[in-house]
Amino acid sequence: MKNQEIAAMLYDIADIYEILNVEWKPRAYRRAARSVESLSKDIAQMYKEGGMKTLMEIPGVGPGIGAHIEEYLKTGKNREYEKLKSKIPKGISELINIPGMGPKRAMILNKKLKVSSMAQLEAAAKAGKIAKLEGFGKTSEDNIMKAISLVKKGTERQMLGYAMPVVNDIIDKLKQLKDVERVSPAGSTRRMQETIGDVDILVTSKSPNKVMEFFTKMPSVMQVLAKGPTKSTVILNSGLQVDVRVLKDNEYGAAMQYFTGNKDHNVKLRQIAINKGYKLSEYGMFDRKTGKKVVSGHTEEEIYKKLGMDWMPPEIRENRGEIEAAMKHKLPKLVELKDIKGDFHMHSRNSDGINTIVQMAEAAHNLGYEYIAMSDHSKSEIIAHGMNEKRLKEYFKEIDEANKKLKGKITILRSSEVDILPNGEMDFSDNILKQFDIVIGSVHSGFKSPEDKMTKRIISAIENEHVDIIAHPTGRMIHRREPYAANMEKIFKAAADNGKVMEVNSYPDRTDLKDIHIKSAIEKGVKLAIDTDSHATTHLNYMWLGVSQARRGWAEKKDVVNTMNLKDVKKFFRIRN
Repeated sequence: MKNQEIAAMLYDIADIYEILNVEWKPRAYRRAARSVESLSKDIAQMYKEGGMKTLMEIPGVGPGIGAHIEEYLKTGKNREYEKLKSKIPKGISELINIPGMGPKRAMILNKKLKVSSMAQLEAAAKAGKIAKLEGFGKTSEDNIMKAISLVKKGTERQMLGYAMPVVNDIIDKLKQLKDVERVSPAGSTRRMQETIGDVDILVTSKSPNKVMEFFTKMPSVMQVLAKGPTKSTVILNSGLQVDVRVLKDNEYGAAMQYFTGNKDHNVKLRQIAINKGYKLSEYGMFDRKTGKKVVSGHTEEEIYKKLGMDWMPPEIRENRGEIEAAMKHKLPKLVELKDIKGDFHMHSRNSDGINTIVQMAEAAHNLGYEYIAMSDHSKSEIIAHGMNEKRLKEYFKEIDEANKKLKGKITILRSSEVDILPNGEMDFSDNILKQFDIVIGSVHSGFKSPEDKMTKRIISAIENEHVDIIAHPTGRMIHRREPYAANMEKIFKAAADNGKVMEVNSYPDRTDLKDIHIKSAIEKGVKLAIDTDSHATTHLNYMWLGVSQARRGWAEKKDVVNTMNLKDVKKFFRIRN
């Protein structure tokens, strides 16, 4: 898939235009980049099927950006991009991609310290040179070192939300082979871990050589690291390493269990097998004394049943109590994507979104939703074009008109993502807040506040009678920003005491809350809202990622507010109209 390559190019163009002080183009290119990276279909295939017309249907892609994408798809290069890169010092793009850096700070460091790569920047930071620069200091130097560390982690592991479409594309292609019988991802990909390293794909086939020949010659393969009769390893153009293993049909279940993991889960399972007189491996389950196979290994269910436990969903195989629950036949019935009836967190053109309210609602309707909450930013989010009190009147009017236009196909609730200010107050007064159907409280500033201050800040919002949901509660951005310091146990207790909802944000670089926090919140009686934080219609498709994260935290349908129908949602949030 070319999606990530093209999105990266568009982001780079946006950064270069910002360095060159071009006013409106950076925002336009970033909007288009966000839309492209969130596409569930390969943009190259879209162009092949529908040409420029199809590209123009992508939110934020107009004639100019569409032409750039078309040229890249045809030639693998873009002349405008190459021309722009020549206008800035070599290596600046690498510096810009360091979290918190920004184009202007990157240019200053390049000019003052002659750094043009991350390695040179790291060396300068270790030597204490950045701390001596005016406008930087020791704190900035320390933050740059932390950011470089995050980037290094990001090169080792890719975000599931961006990697999974690539994995699914490979699986779909393998399924089309007549020689392939069964195929599935394994490892952290199957467990839906928020970031993944290498991808394992398991295949059953009577013609393994044909499978390997096809796999290693796919157009998306950049390099073949190893090619054998039962296992091959490649590096894709996206940088992802993928292993394909071809198995016998009666080994598939045992291999699925073994290669899905995680390690701690497998170690405990093997110990249970030993205690029962068995040996468990990727090939099946055997009698330790005779060496005879006691379970065929055709399915995972056979393996778990022989060990005296129920089969458990891959997402919870982390040795966090799932084995004990399976032995007692008390596993949770995890929430599923089909249970979701709406989305409470999304943005339109009224703040920093790409699409209109009607377009967002129609896209949600096409997903089968009963309702959405349109939740554009409040006034403090100046960069995100947040709304002030005066603009809210037009905003409410637009929502009302959209509801009339849609004629009951889907209901749009009035909402806003309202900043929780550093003192714990909300960005709008209580008189304004009570006019919304749902109020989402969010922290967008002061991320480096001490733990006690940040905890108090969030709890203050939770205790506001008009606030309903706390969005992306830890503030993390995977590979870009660490979570802010906050006592989540105290926050969950306050949420439970006040009947407030914690969000599971589905956007790929957030997936916030983490799985361990989700489990902790549920145990304290806190309800969850799985939202996409969409800024374009295409982002609504990220709901699967939030559901996967919720499943990793043992969330059931009853724990998630947006599995309710519209009538029950109105009752839960005390919406009168």
